[in-house]
Amino acid sequence: MLSAVPVSVLAQPAEPDTVILSDTLDYDDIKRQSIFNGNVILTRGNLNLHADRVTVNEQADGSQHAIATVQQSPRVLVRQETPEKYEIIKGQSTRAEYHSASEQLTLIGQAVLTRSICGKVIDSIQGERIIYNKKTDTYQAIGGHSSANQRVRSVARPRAQIDRAIAECKQKSQ
Repeated sequence: MLSAVPVSVLAQPAEPDTVILSDTLDYDDIKRQSIFNGNVILTRGNLNLHADRVTVNEQADGSQHAIATVQQSPRVLVRQETPEKYEIIKGQSTRAEYHSASEQLTLIGQAVLTRSICGKVIDSIQGERIIYNKKTDTYQAIGGHSSANQRVRSVARPRAQIDRAIAECKQKSQ
């Protein structure tokens, strides 16, 4: 019976569910909007997000756009794992936006993004706005106003260190 299904359909990974825990939920079916308040924990595949409030808008194509903010907590916290690359991306900011279709995360306001491989920090970026795209494995940082303390700050390790960290993790996992 499976022979009637094209191989390309079987090979495509299913879009992960979005699971959200919160103190309250306000849902509007007409607007296709959900507002989660109080100790919000959003999980989508290997992405975890913690905030005081998350507003999720469903787009016409079925994708989701989430906006996370804080009122009582000091920062929105984000963690994205990529186990096959032994990689963990951690971010924090005063606001975060996530687009499920593009897998793009934008950290806004005192944004910090760190990338670790096998527990070793490889990249560390600070700026007013950081845009991380999971699909293209790229990020962009934007400073704030022209004053010196609002500039982008980036610390990156040489590619040889990244390759060495990945090789060490592979060896440990065998």
